[in-house]
Amino acid sequence: MSDDRMRPLADVMAPIDRARGLPNAHYTDPATIAVENKAVLEASWSALAVGADVPEPGDAKPIEFLGQPLLLLRDDAGAVRVFFNICRHRGMILVDAPRKIEGAIRCPYHSWCYSKAGKLVATPHVGGPGQNAHDGIDKATLSLAEVRSHIWRDVVFINLSGEAAPFEEIHTDLLQRWAEFEQPMYHGGADSQFTLELETNWKLAVENYCESYHLPWVHPGLNSYSRLEDHYHIEEPDKFSGQGTYVYRQLKGEDGAMFPDFAGLSDHWDAGAEYISVFPNVLMGVHRDHAFAIVLEPVAHNRTREHVHLYYPVAETDTALRAANTAQWKEVFEEDIFVVEGMQRGRAASGFDGGRFSPAMDGPTHLFHAWVAARIEAAG
Repeated sequence: MSDDRMRPLADVMAPIDRARGLPNAHYTDPATIAVENKAVLEASWSALAVGADVPEPGDAKPIEFLGQPLLLLRDDAGAVRVFFNICRHRGMILVDAPRKIEGAIRCPYHSWCYSKAGKLVATPHVGGPGQNAHDGIDKATLSLAEVRSHIWRDVVFINLSGEAAPFEEIHTDLLQRWAEFEQPMYHGGADSQFTLELETNWKLAVENYCESYHLPWVHPGLNSYSRLEDHYHIEEPDKFSGQGTYVYRQLKGEDGAMFPDFAGLSDHWDAGAEYISVFPNVLMGVHRDHAFAIVLEPVAHNRTREHVHLYYPVAETDTALRAANTAQWKEVFEEDIFVVEGMQRGRAASGFDGGRFSPAMDGPTHLFHAWVAARIEAAG
């Protein structure tokens, strides 16, 4: 890559007081974004789904990620696994809709069958009519191709390239930061999840989530009690970034009911909460009484789905309070839609040079830009 083409990325990785944001092409040009996807999303530990998407053994959910057909599956031992959703025979899609797999995974084309652990277990008529074996077909070498995966806080992360360092190694600091929350948590169920459709590039959703600078104007209700000045920055270069608040206010029902707390938390979490973007594409929040994960699905260069899931310290919680909590967060996240969509439309302006960062307020967002640029540069 020539020096002239590298210059914009060098500008992105510069110190915040003179850095510029990613060039417009990283939001508007499919060819540029295809290169970026390989360096950023395929080479890293990207969020694909949550374990709650396949709650019981045998549950299967087909997911397309960056155009790749994948299958999220909970096997008979209860482990969540990710496979390429294709038969090893002729590349036919195996599962075309979410469903329960009672026995084997059967290809609808020629009925080759796979166990829920991915092993090829049946090849009917492969050697001719009535002959279900052939010397040239070694079942042991034709298991489903499994995608490298890791689960943390119920989020299913995948590394499509297979070359990233172990998840625990990359995110040692984050795991230590939230070590107090390494305890059982339970998905709230159907009333504790929702999906938002956004006409924007996925990166703009990350950039907005990282910072609290926009609170007074975009979230006036939230800002009425958790003000801009009540927040602090979370900045771990090359790893994660976000924001925290010192004045988290627990939700109360009309009868005064509240969610139970996670066990054994330190005093910081009495009124503290944190909101972290785990690079590249998952947004997480922790509070004394609940947590959430937002998996960003990059549908197209200008389309994103936000899959929002809420979790609690106990399996059974107050139904009305849980629904109210979901509605409250949905309102907050919907308030951000016009912002991220407006920035996406703004990236069509040839006069926009990537923008500048407030050295005092935009540190978390600048770290994300610099992380993306560094991944692209490292990939050449």
